Amino acid sequence: MGSSRRGDGRSPDRSGRRPVLLDGAVVPGTGVPAAAGLHAVPARSEIQPPIACCADWGARPPARPVTVHAARPHKVIVHHSAGAGSGVGPTPHAFARSIQDAHLGRGRIDSGQHFTISRDGQVMEGRHRSLETLLGGAALVAGAHTTAQDTIAVGIENEGSYGTAQPPSELYASLVELCAAVCTRYGLRAYQIYGHRDFTDTDCPGDQLHARLPRLRADVAARVGGSPAAPAWPTLAAGATGERVRSVQFLLRRHGSAPTVTGTYDSATVRAVRTFQSAVGARVDGVAGRQTWNQLVAPLAVGGRGEAVRAVQGQLTAYGSDVRVDGAFGPATRAAVASFQAGASLPADGVVDARTWAAFVA
Repeated sequence: MGSSRRGDGRSPDRSGRRPVLLDGAVVPGTGVPAAAGLHAVPARSEIQPPIACCADWGARPPARPVTVHAARPHKVIVHHSAGAGSGVGPTPHAFARSIQDAHLGRGRIDSGQHFTISRDGQVMEGRHRSLETLLGGAALVAGAHTTAQDTIAVGIENEGSYGTAQPPSELYASLVELCAAVCTRYGLRAYQIYGHRDFTDTDCPGDQLHARLPRLRADVAARVGGSPAAPAWPTLAAGATGERVRSVQFLLRRHGSAPTVTGTYDSATVRAVRTFQSAVGARVDGVAGRQTWNQLVAPLAVGGRGEAVRAVQGQLTAYGSDVRVDGAFGPATRAAVASFQAGASLPADGVVDARTWAAFVA
């Protein structure tokens, strides 16, 4: 994500801001209760940074009311602001205002990202009500930061341009603590932290910050527990065959395409992949790689129905399960998923998240 910047001559914002700490029982002024016990991760105060709310940094009202989705996000997506990576910039609060001004000027209703981190490590709410929903732990404000991921991913903007420059230590430390707080509140695991370019055809968050993501996941995992290993996806192209191709075809059908599920990566599948890639902002090449897989898959659990469930059941049968491929995620499918996860050294919770999808098709 990019943004414009402007100075306002103010003194630094640290002394005058009213930070909101993620260790209270309610969001100040809202009555929204904080969540606790997600994935049995304790809400430890040492991983909860102070966050300046929109009112603190002088945000303009949204052009229209923001939309709140009553479901937890699936992931965290890291961005850099670009064009703000060198020199002496404005104060952190002025920087947050410059981002909002730029996004409103592009027709968005508010700042696109949920949270913003300045170069000196100050953390600020981006889109209105993002802090409220984070503290509640059960809902997410719809953002505008990553195509096709805005209602299921927390977007974090980091001040600077990190194509060649390394992120400042203060910024990185706050990014670790904010990601840990987000994972704690929403019950996410450290491997659910991604960069913008993992989903769309962009340089964001820059080569250097993107290369830092494995360390970021490890540092967050040290605070919240679990494995930091990110999903690893195969690359499938014309001529490929097998259950992995059937999974791509089932998942394309889930997203509204209609390739015949043949298990052969034929010309119709290439066309369907290209159409899907164009719709979600991924690199358009007709090849199912990292961006395409990340956009295709979504978590599945008991109660799910449809073509994505058929993809899971097809994979289970390929691995020797006798589960029926009927598109209904019932107790038998959950048990088969949990058994597969245990054999793959994954958390055996019966929920098909990104790492389970990746283990199926690896």
